[in-house]
Amino acid sequence: NYKVNGKWQSISSDEMIQRAKRIALGLMSLGLKPKDKVAIIAANSPDWTLTDAGCQFAGIIDVPIYTTLAVDSVNFILNDSGARVLFIDAADQYHRIKEAISDCRSLEHLVFYSDFEGRPENSLLLSELEEKSADFSSGAGLDQITASIKSSDIATLIYTSGTTGNPKGVMLSHCNIISNVIDAGEKYDFAARDIPLSVLPLSHVFERSAMYLYIFNGMEVYYAESIEKVPENLSEVRPTIFVGVPRIFEKVYARAKLKASQSSSLRESIFDWAISTAKKVALAREKNLPVSKKLALAHKIADRLVYRKLRDFFGGRLRLCVTGGAALPDDIYLIFNGAGIPIMQGYGLTETSPVISSNNPKECRLGTVGRPIRNFRVRIAADGEIEATGPGVMLGYYNNPSATKEAFTEDGWFRTGDIGELDNDGFLKITDRKKELFKTSGGKYIAPSPIEQLLRSSRFISQAALIGNGRKFAIALIVPNFDMLDSYARHKGFEAMSHSDYCKDERIRNLISREVEKINQRLSRFETVKKFALLDREFSVDGGELTPTLKFRRKIIEEKYGDLINELYKQAEEEFSAAGKP
Repeated sequence: NYKVNGKWQSISSDEMIQRAKRIALGLMSLGLKPKDKVAIIAANSPDWTLTDAGCQFAGIIDVPIYTTLAVDSVNFILNDSGARVLFIDAADQYHRIKEAISDCRSLEHLVFYSDFEGRPENSLLLSELEEKSADFSSGAGLDQITASIKSSDIATLIYTSGTTGNPKGVMLSHCNIISNVIDAGEKYDFAARDIPLSVLPLSHVFERSAMYLYIFNGMEVYYAESIEKVPENLSEVRPTIFVGVPRIFEKVYARAKLKASQSSSLRESIFDWAISTAKKVALAREKNLPVSKKLALAHKIADRLVYRKLRDFFGGRLRLCVTGGAALPDDIYLIFNGAGIPIMQGYGLTETSPVISSNNPKECRLGTVGRPIRNFRVRIAADGEIEATGPGVMLGYYNNPSATKEAFTEDGWFRTGDIGELDNDGFLKITDRKKELFKTSGGKYIAPSPIEQLLRSSRFISQAALIGNGRKFAIALIVPNFDMLDSYARHKGFEAMSHSDYCKDERIRNLISREVEKINQRLSRFETVKKFALLDREFSVDGGELTPTLKFRRKIIEEKYGDLINELYKQAEEEFSAAGKP
C-alpha cells in the first residue's frame, strides 16, 4: 500500500509478481544479462521493491544507494560496481547526483520512477521499461534464467556507508539473504494478519531484510510517505509491527516528555511518575519477580493517564517493535516495555545479511541483543572482538580481496569489529565498536558509545560526541535538546532564545554542566567528561558528521571541530594548572 494524492492505493501479490517480471524482461531488452549490475537511488516505494524483485528474477545484481549519500560516494559506487543501469526516483535526486552520473564509465541507461520537465534524452520511465517487456513477450527466456540462478550466486551488492575512507561493496548471495530471513524470524509469531509500516530506507539491509520477511509471511505492507509523515501514517495505518532504529524510540519518548512539560507542572509530575512506574514494572518482569498489588494498581492508573497515549502514537494496536543498527538504551527499553510496547533488540551487520542475534518474544534479556539466531554461532576473541559464523555471512568485499582477507580469521570466522561478551545463558552484550575505542595518553581505553548513550539519557541533551583519543582525558561536544530548553526557559521565567544564544547563556551551560556531572558520577574516574562545548545544530548526514545509518564519522567531527576541541583542552589544562592538578 502506498499513497497517491493523499489516498492509499494497493498492489496485489499477483500484480507485484507480474510487474517484477516485466521489469526483468525490460532490463533484458536493454541487453542486460545475469550478473550485470543495476543501481537504485530512490526513497522507499513499491517501485523500489519491484525493481529489486525484477533484478532477482533476471539474475541481475542490484546495488542500492542511500539517497543522502555524498555525490563523490555515489560516483565511487557506480564506478566500482560497474552498474549499467541506474534507477532514480525523482528530479531533485537526479539534479543532485548529475555530476556523479556524468563521470560514470559503465552507465548506459537511466530509468526514472516519475516524469519531470527536462528529463534527460534517451532516459526511460519505469512504465516505459515495463512496456519493453513486450520484446520478450513469451517470458520463456526469463523463466529459464530464473530457474538457473544458484543459491550461491550474488543477489545484491551493498556498499557499507563507512565511517572512514571509501565504502566497501558487500557481496550477499541469495542463500545469505533468504536463510537470514527464515532463521531471524524463527522465534517470532509473524503472520499474514500482521500489518507493518515501512519507515527505514530500503537501501539499508535491515529494512530490506524486514521487507523480505513481510513478503515471506504474506503481510500487507504500507510504505510511509516520508520521515516527516511517519506520525500521520502511524495513526492511519495502525500497524501491528514496527521496525525502527533506537533513535526513533528515543525521539518518541522525548516528544512525549516535552508535551507533558509544556502542559503544566502537575502533568509533568504525573508523566514522570508514570514513567518511573513503567520502569519498575518492566524491571520486575525482567527479573521474574512478582509485581506488588500497590505497584500493579499504580501501573493500571498510569496506563489510563499516560501509556495509552504513548501507544496511540503508534496507532493503538502495535504488538511488537524490532530495533537494531545501534544500541537501545536500557531506560528506553524499560519505559516502552512497561508501557505495553514490547521492543525486541537485535544485532547484526550488512556483512551478515544482517541478523546475528536477536531478542524475541520467547527469549529476551535487558541490556543484551539476544542469543544468536538459528544456524549462527558467536564467539569472543582474546581481545574482546565478537566473531561470527553462519549461512548469512557475506561472500566477501567486491573488488577488494585484501579487505576480505582481513575481515576473516584464519579458521574462517567473520570479524565483526564490535567488542562484546556472552553471558552464562548465551545472551550477547555489545560494548562498543573496536575501531571506536580510544586510548588516553595515560594508557586507559575508553568506549565512547555507552558514555554518549548515558549523556543522551538527559532530557536536555539531544546528541553527544565523546573526544579523547591520545589525550589525557575525555571531553564532549554536546547538542542540547532545544525544545526542552524552551520549556525550561518558560519554567524559570526567562525568554526563549535562538539556538546559538542558548549555547552561550551561562544559565544553560550550568544546567548542562549539572547533567554531565550526574553522568560522571556513574563512570570510572578515567572515563569522566572533564569539559564540554555546546553546539547550536545537530550532527547530520548532510553535514557530514553522520553516516546514512546515523553512526558518527568521528574523524570528520574531530576535523570539523578541531579548533573548538583544541580550545577546550587548552582551557582544561589551564584550569588544572591553576588548581595545582597534574
